[in-house]
Amino acid sequence: MAPNGRAAGSRAVLGSLTGPADSWLGAGLEHLVEARHRRRLQRLGHVAALDAASGMPSRTEVGDDTGATGAPTAPEPTWVTPSRVRSGNSLRVLVDGAEALAEVQAAILGAQRSVHIAGWHCSPDFRLVEGPGSLTLRELLGTVAHRVPVRVLMWGGPPVPVFKPSRRDVRAAAAGLMSGTSVECALDTREFTMHCHHEKLVVVDDRIAFVGGIDLTALAGNRLDSPAHPRTGSLGWHDASTVLQGPAVADVAAHFNARWGAVTGVTLDDPEPAPPAGEVEVELVRTVPEKMYDFLPRGEFSILSGYLAALRSARSHIYLENQFLWSPEVTDVLVAKLEHPPGNDFRVLLVLPRRPNNGRDTTRGQLARLLAADAGRDHLLATTLVGPTRDSPGVYVHAKIGIVDDRWLTVGSANLNEHSLFNDTEVNVLTLDRELARSTRLRLWAEHTGRPLEDLDGPVAEVVDTVWRPICDEQDEASAAGREPVHRIERLQALSRRVDLLQGPLRGLLVDG
Repeated sequence: MAPNGRAAGSRAVLGSLTGPADSWLGAGLEHLVEARHRRRLQRLGHVAALDAASGMPSRTEVGDDTGATGAPTAPEPTWVTPSRVRSGNSLRVLVDGAEALAEVQAAILGAQRSVHIAGWHCSPDFRLVEGPGSLTLRELLGTVAHRVPVRVLMWGGPPVPVFKPSRRDVRAAAAGLMSGTSVECALDTREFTMHCHHEKLVVVDDRIAFVGGIDLTALAGNRLDSPAHPRTGSLGWHDASTVLQGPAVADVAAHFNARWGAVTGVTLDDPEPAPPAGEVEVELVRTVPEKMYDFLPRGEFSILSGYLAALRSARSHIYLENQFLWSPEVTDVLVAKLEHPPGNDFRVLLVLPRRPNNGRDTTRGQLARLLAADAGRDHLLATTLVGPTRDSPGVYVHAKIGIVDDRWLTVGSANLNEHSLFNDTEVNVLTLDRELARSTRLRLWAEHTGRPLEDLDGPVAEVVDTVWRPICDEQDEASAAGREPVHRIERLQALSRRVDLLQGPLRGLLVDG
């Protein structure tokens, strides 16, 4: 046997030996992680977040339960916390940076009382819009700070410079924003080891709030990208945010104020809820680890409970766009759904990055679990976004969007990993507005498939099987033949090496547990 042949044979033997072992060890480690999470939340009085299930309201609470055809329709699930729901809001989903950041800049320029920003990182030289005369973030905030208070709260960076932004980077960014301006910056270093403050909020005049996943920086990738993702020489960036007006803005403002006060010692008065601005009911959901702030000593894990309840309740479809998918709690629910689907037309559609900036093997190891649970029955389709050419860096999926049955929608900063669900500070908006959930899904599907809305406005299973799958098949053929991409999406493959499946649980045990 030639040397290369011997190596290949050795790998095959190793794979046959390690397959059962790594599967067993991986499952064991995941159970340890989940057990630690359960003990932790039980100790804090939050174990209900892990056991969240959709309680169904009575018929009298939802009114007539027959549709236009007279056929019975399912009652509305209570996937929200009623005491925290604010009615009378306007909520719009902004897809990709070009749309979202232009609205952020316009709102900041129109500020009359205050501008508050909380982010993972902000770069003084970042531009929110392109074109002649565009302003850097420092110029934008500095201009507005001449007339109203402008406060920026950033994560202080890791205590050990093992990843970016380092504390030196963050201090330099803060100094750059404040230099020659009246902008106030505060750095929050109250993170758990290996974790961060990850939320992305902009609050203007306590009357308009942007809640989503878009950072005001080009660090690791330029957030200023359009739905066409035309970039050829740099990494494309798919992301999403929301713009919120109405009473729920007061909850976003109060969250910022509480963190600002904890970090700076300066108390900001919480606003009275704004007058109604629409008809959408909104709940602000968060991850705040325990012992991080005096204002929430036992923490909050409502993003976790919201996701788990909605996923467990899914009857028709689950659509997830996320940077990461390595939470064993989330994967367990998806596995159960795929092993015992609610019906033949049930579908789970995922849009994930091809190469996450970390945790690649973790995410795709979990994908292997999902594919095994699906067992070739085609209830699951995992996809990623590709660039315009074979040689382009591609499109990075950074959006954090969840849609279930076109009845539940969440958008925010939270990834589906243990960082975001247990240990980082995160903020999402959640709504049961059917029309907004459905229109958001259709808009995203039109962007990704390149098809008009009318081609996608049908039964979800039918659209997945007749539009998404054939596109993935064509893209697979083009890629295998070495041709240029023919579509924007392609099928995402699971790991090829079984031993890599261990990395997800191990990471969760050492870092996220």
